This record gives sequence, structure tokens and C-alpha cells, in this order.
Amino acid sequence: MILRFEGVTYHYPGINTPALDCLDLSVYPGECLLIAGTSGSGKSTFCRASIGLIPHFYHGELNGKILVDGLDTRQHSVFELFRHAGLVFQNPDAQLFNQTVEAELVYGLESLGMEPSQIESRLAWASRLTKLDALTDRLPHTLSGGEKQRVALGAILTLQPQLLILDEPFTHLDPEAAETLRSILRAMKSEGITTIIVEHRLHEIIQDVDRLILFHGGKKVAEGPPRQVLLEDVTDVGLNLPPLFRLFKDFGIQTAVFDIHEAIEKLKVQNLLNPFYDHLIGQFKNLPKASKEGMHPAVEIQNLHFNFDGKPVLRGINLYLRKGESVALLGRNGAGKTTLIKHLNGLIKPQKGWVRIFGNDTSRKPVSELSRRVGLVWQNPNDQIFRSTVRKEVLTGSKIFNAYDPLWCDELFDRFGLLPYLDRSPFALSEGEKKRVAFASALSLKPDLLILDEPTAGQDEPFRRELTSCLRRLEQEGQTILFVTHDLEFAAEHADRWLILADGEIIADGPPNKVMEDSTAMTKAGLRPTHHFQLFQAIKRLKENGT
Repeated sequence: MILRFEGVTYHYPGINTPALDCLDLSVYPGECLLIAGTSGSGKSTFCRASIGLIPHFYHGELNGKILVDGLDTRQHSVFELFRHAGLVFQNPDAQLFNQTVEAELVYGLESLGMEPSQIESRLAWASRLTKLDALTDRLPHTLSGGEKQRVALGAILTLQPQLLILDEPFTHLDPEAAETLRSILRAMKSEGITTIIVEHRLHEIIQDVDRLILFHGGKKVAEGPPRQVLLEDVTDVGLNLPPLFRLFKDFGIQTAVFDIHEAIEKLKVQNLLNPFYDHLIGQFKNLPKASKEGMHPAVEIQNLHFNFDGKPVLRGINLYLRKGESVALLGRNGAGKTTLIKHLNGLIKPQKGWVRIFGNDTSRKPVSELSRRVGLVWQNPNDQIFRSTVRKEVLTGSKIFNAYDPLWCDELFDRFGLLPYLDRSPFALSEGEKKRVAFASALSLKPDLLILDEPTAGQDEPFRRELTSCLRRLEQEGQTILFVTHDLEFAAEHADRWLILADGEIIADGPPNKVMEDSTAMTKAGLRPTHHFQLFQAIKRLKENGT
């Protein structure tokens, strides 16, 4: 047995509610385990406890016993445990501090005083496994998010621990990077490495795991083979169900379906291809939203160029967003999306071309003035949180600009589940909870333009529902919404338009279904159509071929 929790209950310092509550859990050699549950259900606490950060770094009150490769975490230091179990954090930047990728990979081995020949052998093995051979001379901070994650993963793998834990590894990955990570995890499984994956985006990895465990309120509430667990009543656990599984469930078919081929075969067996096709057509032909033609411009961009360190990041961007539109900005990591949205509140000024927000030239307006009308929620909430309590954090902007609406702010606290945390430090919250604080802070001002960078990353289903409700209300009130996302299912459901950015240029602009039909643009941007769209197209081809 690689990992054993025996009746483990844990309270963070000063918190009455247990983060883990009488948890019993066993992990066996060579197993690949998936853990899921709502934000705050105990998943990250479980990760910290599994490598000894609890109780040695996070003190609090720990009862019960945790054994890692037979070692009691109370009696062995984190330094002793890290050769037996390693954790890749949700934010890989928190683990990277060396000058080159190679230095990062061998740092742990050198700390242990290993012989040069042994270090070289392990470096070669870990570099091959994580597909980092071509990046060993690069500076870690110049890499994409997916590449940084692979470096953090490789640095742990060089130590050859018995157990590897990944905390929400798919959260910030584009489709190509996600596929690369899946192939690495499969290779690790073939090498017999025991792996625990904590993830909200179940569809990314659920087909490759042996067992699914659901957490709720610090307890283990279900476990077993993934198909078996998902067919149980898991309504209250707040899972982001795999898209095809949810689609079949909504149609009234109780079966665990995870890929297009499997879905087609299930529909053929039950003679449901035609009715299901009609169901999909109904979804794709929902009542169109009111036309935004003629509405006043919210964003006007003309011939925008931007270079960083002599390298072009944006190349002649032309963009027009109307008041009341909801638009998704899509593309692979490094395409220039974050640089583009930083121009919209004046954090970056145009080097060539111009940007106007509600008629205001951003090059002539300070950020402080633009931020009254433009709310921006960063991908990483730690980049914008700075107050001592959640209440102060959320209310700061609205009070500075004399826009405080107590009823609206109370509604935000309730909608985003922040009421229990108002007097707590936002830095003590989980990453998902911090992001909710950042959302509420931006929305407290009721900005005319709301920009969301990866709004669903690291979020559970209850939050997605609240976010959906909130965005629809804002759109009805005429606010313009632009969100950057790798979550194409969310983008297809909520955006009027898709903009695809590739190599600093907009290569597609239109309704979601029209853009997904543009296979050239989708391929160039490293994107894949939604599961709904893929299934619709697959059934359509079968009908056209008479099969």
C-alpha cells in the first residue's frame, strides 16, 4: 500500500469546520486514481496531507494516521517524505525557481548528493518521459503554462517517488497541452508509477483512471470504477460531469458515455440516432439573442501591434465589440490573448494602432479612470488579491469609486458562496474560492465591460451555474462581456461570437458553430470542436451516408 489515511480529521488553525472529516482511504501500487468534488470539499487539504505539508507546514489540529509508503507523516519530515511522494501544485510557478529547465530537473537530486552519473541517467529518463528534451536549456519563466507544468512534473519524477499527486493539472491547459499531459500520464502508468489526480474537468482524464473517489464536506462519499460511480446519485456532490455523459443524461439515457465513438454505438444499439439528432438540432437552434447591430461600440481596436523583447505578440489586430455582446477569445497558450486583454483597461498601451473603450482612447486615459468602466478578473486570482479580509477585498473598488451598492454586493456574497468567509483572509482560501472573491470584486462595480480570463478554471459545477446566471443577467442589462477560455463547452453555451487568436492575429470571427466548422482555423489555433458539435457532425455524416 502506497498511501493510507486512517480516520483522519484535520482543522486549519482557527477554523471550527474540519477540512477532512474521519477520512479513510487507501491507494495501491501502480494505481491511477481520480479525486473530484466541489471547491472546499477537502481535495487540496488531502494533497497537502499526503506529502507531509500537514502537519509540518500547515499546523492546525490533526487526528488519525497518515502513512506514505509505510512512513507516518507525523514522525517524518517533509524532506524525508519527498523521496516517497511528490505533489505538482495547481500553479507550477510556485515550484519553479532555477535558471534553466535542466537545473530545475536536477535540483532535488543534487540536494540529495547523488553521483553525477546517476543524476545524468535520471535526468535523461525524466526528460524523455515528460517530453522536455528540447527545452532543457530554456529559462523556466519563458515557457508556456503547459511547459512549466511539465518541468514541475519532471523535477519530481527525477526523484522517482512511489507516489505522484497532481492538483488540478488540466486547469489552465489548451487542448494540445492537455493531450500532451494525457500521453505523459499514460506513459507514467505504463512505468508502474502510482498517480493521484485531483481534477474538476473529469472528461480530460476519466477514461484513463482505475478508480474515482468523490469528496464532499471533507468526507469520502463515493468510490469505485468511474462509470459505476457516475451512474450513482451524485447530484449533491457538484461535479462537472463529462459533456457527453451530461448530454445523454439530459436526453434521458442512463449510461456512462465518454467519447464520440462510444456515443454513436450506444445510440445505434438503442435505435436513437434520429431522435438524438433532432435533440441536438434543437440545442444548436436555440432562440437567437437580440441582434446587437446598431448598438454603440464598447471596444474598437484598429491595427494594433505589440512587441515584447523584440518579438511580435500582436500583429495588426482589428476588433469591434458592441455594447451588450458576449464574446469568447480563444487560442492556444502563448497566442497573445492575455496581452490583448491588458490593452483593454490600459495596463498596456498600444505601440502601434489604437484602442478605444466606450469612445475613450486608452493611450490618453490612466488605468485608474478606465478601471471604473472595465472590470478584469485575472486567470490567477493571487495577482489581484491584496486586502486582509474577503469583505474588504470585494468592497474596495466600489467604495473607491463611490459605486457601493449594498444590496448588489450582498447578492454577490450569496451567489458566489462567500458569506462564511467574509471575515477571513482571502489568502487562506482555496484557489477556487479565491477566484470567486476576484469575480465578486470586479462585479461589485457593475462595470460596463467585464473581462474574464479563464473564468471556469478550477471551478466546480455550483459555481459555473452561478456564473452562468450572473453573466446572463449582466448581458440582459446591456453589459459587454469578453472571456478568455480553454473551456469550449462553456464558450459555446455563453458566447454570441468566437474570436480565434493564433500567432498574434485574429484568424476567425463569428458564431460558435460557424467557427467550429472552420477546420483550418481550429487546427491552426490548436482547438477542437466541442463534444456536442463533434457528435452532431458524426451523426449528420451517418445520415448523409444512409448508415
